[in-house]
Amino acid sequence: MAQDRYRQAKETKCGGKGGRESERLVVPVKRGNPPRGDPVEGRGRRDAESSRGKMMETSSSAIVSTKLRRIAKLAREMPGVVLNTLAHHIDMDWMLEAYRRTRKDGAVGVDGQTAREYAANLEENLRSLIDRAKSGRYRAPNVRRVHIPKGKGRETRPIGIPTFEDKVLQRAVVMVLEAVYEQDFLNCSYGFRPGRSAHQALDALWHELMEVSGGWVLEVDVRKFFDTLDHAHLRTFLRRRVRDGVLLRLIGKWLNAGVLESGNVSYPETGTPQGGVISPLLANVFLHEVVDVWFEQTVRPRLKGRARLIRYADDMLMVFAREDDARRVLAVLPKRFGKYGLTLHPEKTRLVQFNRPRSNDRQGGSRSHRPSTFDLLGFTHYWGRTRRGGWAVKRKTAADRFSRALRAVARWCRTNRHLKVREQWQALCRKLKGHFGYYGITGNSKALDDFRYRVKRVWRQWLSRRSQTAFIAWDRFALLEQRYPLPPARLAHPLRVT
Repeated sequence: MAQDRYRQAKETKCGGKGGRESERLVVPVKRGNPPRGDPVEGRGRRDAESSRGKMMETSSSAIVSTKLRRIAKLAREMPGVVLNTLAHHIDMDWMLEAYRRTRKDGAVGVDGQTAREYAANLEENLRSLIDRAKSGRYRAPNVRRVHIPKGKGRETRPIGIPTFEDKVLQRAVVMVLEAVYEQDFLNCSYGFRPGRSAHQALDALWHELMEVSGGWVLEVDVRKFFDTLDHAHLRTFLRRRVRDGVLLRLIGKWLNAGVLESGNVSYPETGTPQGGVISPLLANVFLHEVVDVWFEQTVRPRLKGRARLIRYADDMLMVFAREDDARRVLAVLPKRFGKYGLTLHPEKTRLVQFNRPRSNDRQGGSRSHRPSTFDLLGFTHYWGRTRRGGWAVKRKTAADRFSRALRAVARWCRTNRHLKVREQWQALCRKLKGHFGYYGITGNSKALDDFRYRVKRVWRQWLSRRSQTAFIAWDRFALLEQRYPLPPARLAHPLRVT
């Protein structure tokens, strides 16, 4: 008994069986997450719901990514083969991913429903959308049309705004078709494609012009392309690769959807609304057959010199090393586009001589022999001197884009001059950063600095008109600018010279 009590006391003193405390095996224990509160009382419920939503989003994205890779692999391994069954990939996970990729702050459609209102009952809305789309009961709603300024003068560009639910469904269909057609599209196409941008098109153009010493540039402008796109030819092009009944039926409904403008609904027989989620992909499919494949497989093999096509959606140009090749293509171009119901703009479609100036010319030669300039994607291309004295193709902000951006800032300053100075400053900083984010390329620093200076003048002008006694002299505005400095111009896209 005494021995038992001694043994128990020793084990208790040493911390249990196993001898001395210093000789025991120490196992590190990971500290758990602190408690977030009692879910019954409501504390921590928001965190739990947020975590659950993120987990569902991550899971859906992973599942959809796997499906997209399978579709792309199938299309890549079977070039030219018609795919008959694709709609079965569109399920709840697919629709959740399509909803995630859809812009939430865009303008509302004819029903006035916002993304927040649609998300209030998201899963039920998406399940209903899937059922209606696959059963054929889905009816494409009318597209609300608005007009935005285009270029110089009073010319405007019509923009179609679908409903938010229609945007989600279009995004789901685009995800399927994009995985297929990305395996077919050629490298000359840059517009509205994953992993490609306008700046990549500009860089490719720069390198081509430098390699051929400028050459001859054929600017191609299709008159009202999105309004005159022929539905019959588009359906023919689509059926060469995709014959899924669900997808083709949905595309047909979107092409035939009504357009609401000024209270009146019309049903155009041609075109696709510019601004719709699926419109850029349909435009790429159409121009891929009409221009890209024709130029690469039919035109280039028959030319004597080097030539290259660069296309961003319906903005395109061709670079030729020889004048005779350029004129031959220019002669047949109207017939090629007219065959598919398109018309070239007679004034904007032109052939530009863009040869490198002679080495002894200081300013590019006399006016009669100075190479012309041309515009693409908001930039004017011209020949200029480098720091070492050589000639190089340079780019600057196109005059019409510069003026349009400055007018937009002036309208905003005039309309919002009643806001607090700090709020105006924050908004102008965002606008300037957005402008620099696109136009900030190598060689355009002067235009960026000029735009920043003019924005500063416009801001001072409308701050001085807040009241009859609100005039701000330049010395006083300099003190204001010290407190609220506008962001400096920066190059967001430096040129990569290989």
